[in-house]
Amino acid sequence: MKVINRIKASDDFALAIKKGRAQRNQSFVIHYRPNEYAYTRVGISVSSKLGNAVVRNLIKRQIRSMCDSLIDYNSQSFDIVIIAKAHFLNRSYDDNKQLLQELLKF
Repeated sequence: MKVINRIKASDDFALAIKKGRAQRNQSFVIHYRPNEYAYTRVGISVSSKLGNAVVRNLIKRQIRSMCDSLIDYNSQSFDIVIIAKAHFLNRSYDDNKQLLQELLKF
């Protein structure tokens, strides 16, 4: 995922969560809203309840990899916030990827 396609500012996270629509399943909660850019931006949030920094960074790397294969960043213009839930750790990479793909059909 390119840096331009990442949401980094906490204000952008808050805006997507507060004013966007939400969908959820066992492993993820996603919030999304249209943005004013010509490309899609993705922000990833992993709670410290899921593990230490090493585990959280592993989860974020996996979600970024999933997003790269599932999202065409230049075809739409959305801000998407992906929040990993505790059941993420109990599923395989492929199962989590399938669950994320189902949520990204909006």
